[in-house]
Amino acid sequence: MHVMDLFNLKGKTAIVTGGGRGLGEQIAEGLAEAGANVVLCSRKKEACEEVAQRLEKEMQVQTLALSCNVTDPEDIQKVVDETVATFGTIDILVNNSGATWGAPALDMPLEAFQKVMNVNVTGTFLMSQKVGEVMVKQEFGKIINIASVAGLGGADPRFMDTVGYNASKGAVITFTKDLAVKWGAKNIQVNALAPGFFPTKMSRGVLEQGGDFILDRTPLGRFGSEEDLKGAALFLASNASNYVTGDVLVVDGGMHASC
Repeated sequence: MHVMDLFNLKGKTAIVTGGGRGLGEQIAEGLAEAGANVVLCSRKKEACEEVAQRLEKEMQVQTLALSCNVTDPEDIQKVVDETVATFGTIDILVNNSGATWGAPALDMPLEAFQKVMNVNVTGTFLMSQKVGEVMVKQEFGKIINIASVAGLGGADPRFMDTVGYNASKGAVITFTKDLAVKWGAKNIQVNALAPGFFPTKMSRGVLEQGGDFILDRTPLGRFGSEEDLKGAALFLASNASNYVTGDVLVVDGGMHASC
């Protein structure tokens, strides 16, 4: 296979949760640029519809925009059923939907901690489980879980005091590794992306509070851009990564290496 064909997603179908904005939108755009049909789903269906319409117009791919709460098994089943009914298969799943909450550990409300864990961990599990039923039957699939550099270890509270978020992303990393082992025999590759700091709605508070602190510890000296996650996501979604599973690809400008 020619090296360019390794990255070609024409005819493939990808589900991207939380695809209506931020990193999810960037990843969906990258997959569509490579030729994939894209299903965008989140609780905010209108945002997904806007992105879906733009991708169809600019990339000439097919899209779906669906409402989905990733903590609700019935919502997830509807997304899976509608995707299969429309496209016949699910080749790629990007578990991007996420939540966060900033508070010192001693002040973290239980309900806030549980919400973050429920969306980030349970939601990733439920989506993987339902989509996995399709992938196991077809004996092929790519699952990409969006973790974070916050899941790699402790974070200095001067710029990131989010113990629930950090714990949840650490759980996503371990879940990724274990599911990769469980489903490797079915030719399903399960990997994670661990982004660093990208200017998004979710990261706004962290960057306002500790942006200079972060940049001082980032060898490339900048935050992530609207292009910086596309290539990494495409690699993990394409045939180029067929012999890669259970891995965590860190995209943070080198910050993890400098700590």
